[in-house]
Amino acid sequence: MAKSLKAIIFLASAICLLSLFGITNAEPTFDVEGTVYCDTCRTQFLTRVSKFMKGAKVRLECRVREGGELTYSVEGETDADGTYRLAVTGDHEEEVCEVVLVKSSMPECTEESSAEFLRKSARISLTTNNGILSNVRTANALGFMIKDPIPECTEVLRELGITSAGLV
Repeated sequence: MAKSLKAIIFLASAICLLSLFGITNAEPTFDVEGTVYCDTCRTQFLTRVSKFMKGAKVRLECRVREGGELTYSVEGETDADGTYRLAVTGDHEEEVCEVVLVKSSMPECTEESSAEFLRKSARISLTTNNGILSNVRTANALGFMIKDPIPECTEVLRELGITSAGLV
């Protein structure tokens, strides 16, 4: 009886240990989420008069840190609330991953900043080795700009304590 109990405990322990190997060898998956908006004031940040875009296209790109060679790419589209969700496979710890704008869904709101320091991308960490327990990664909001600010922008900027001088 004691031998069979020891055998059962040993077998159960072996099964648990083997199942752990299976978990650690599995390729991680991540869900990258973010929003795309129309920057109606050309401020290059969200305001109360910004409009979220349904049907805008984005792409997640992961590149080698040295040299910038593309290693992973996946595209997505925003829903009715301007939110996209991208499923990503694999650990990209040694790569630089960013979500970039691809195409606006609003013909009147298609402009992107040409200034390099204002490049419209949202960098995201896609590794299990960063202390983040969740597999969901939230990217910063990305926006296309309208050609001319809408009339409400003067009041919005005043509320924020910003003048329109110096805005793109």
